[in-house]
Amino acid sequence: MYKVAILGCENSHANFFLEYFVEKKVVGDVEVMGVYSDDAEAARKLQAQFGVNVMEHYDDFVGKLDGLIITARHGDNHYKYAKPYLGDGIPMFIDKPITVSEKDAREFRRELEENRIPVSGGSMCMYDGLVQELKKAVEDRTYGVVYGGSLRSPVSLDNIYGGFYFYSQHLVQVLGEIFGYYPRSVQAFPGKNAYTCVFRYEGYDVTGVYVEGNYTYYAGISCEKEYVGGMYALENCAEREVEAFYRILTGGSQEMSYEDFFAPVYILNAIHRSVQSGKEEAISF
Repeated sequence: MYKVAILGCENSHANFFLEYFVEKKVVGDVEVMGVYSDDAEAARKLQAQFGVNVMEHYDDFVGKLDGLIITARHGDNHYKYAKPYLGDGIPMFIDKPITVSEKDAREFRRELEENRIPVSGGSMCMYDGLVQELKKAVEDRTYGVVYGGSLRSPVSLDNIYGGFYFYSQHLVQVLGEIFGYYPRSVQAFPGKNAYTCVFRYEGYDVTGVYVEGNYTYYAGISCEKEYVGGMYALENCAEREVEAFYRILTGGSQEMSYEDFFAPVYILNAIHRSVQSGKEEAISF
């Protein structure tokens, strides 16, 4: 049996993993040893629903696990929760945002690489069928030369989980999947209930709109022959993110490079700097 624990279980991603491994038993070789949250009530709810053990401390199982699932709402907790387990060299799922600070991103990535730890995670939006279809169309130039694109995702600006950083990786992850994870710069134009961001790539721009409190997702590419895109609904994306973790847990290779995996942190920080400065900000990876 592969032994895993879930740290930071305040959001629905913890439920997805428990439904898959405990309730539905989609695979029969994973045992969830325990769950932990700084929000004790969130952990107790999962105990009542799924019968899982509640851990007293997030480092209770150091040296005793085969894999780690980190789904804390606040990105500042991700590196903190992972750190005691890094010496164990076990595969890790890390929810979005991977980290909030660029400093944590640099240190976290260095330790993961040094310990050769496979990772999965980020925003599950990248698994959507339309997103992957548009990614392939850009790569193959299916509709001719790419002139740019447009994205829309929800955002939460007023919360105790890091403010803008809490929900914003969804748009940036889709941006990276379709157009590449390394735009040169970004300028953000904050409004009352929305941020409009212009991401500058070599040869074209992509517009991303964050909308407060409206949980709809859109993606499109503007090409030589036509515009292609529309709304996407995250169908089966939760299952795919669990499956991606299960693959690395059972010895498979990770889907993303470490560089791509951490790239959204630097893009998000550049957006935040642009909101504060009112200027176009270079993205330094």
